[in-house]
Amino acid sequence: MEIIMAGHNIPHFQNDGGHRAIEIGVKEFMCTGASVPYDHPHIFIDLGDETEKVCSYCSTLYRYNPSLKADQTNPAGCVFHFKAA
Repeated sequence: MEIIMAGHNIPHFQNDGGHRAIEIGVKEFMCTGASVPYDHPHIFIDLGDETEKVCSYCSTLYRYNPSLKADQTNPAGCVFHFKAA
């Protein structure tokens, strides 16, 4: 029997730089807060019809920017990368 593990296809974003706002190119994503060990519970955020939303844990304002790809942020460097165990 073959077991296929689900990948992390929902982008995850972090705010190590303490930015007030981060522009992202997706409307559904996970906020992680900052890098481990300073992260918060990874929460799913859906912008729906809105163009911006604040994370209820870390108060980061996420703003949708359709000119960005799923793996880009403004300011740069806010994409969370999973580290293999």
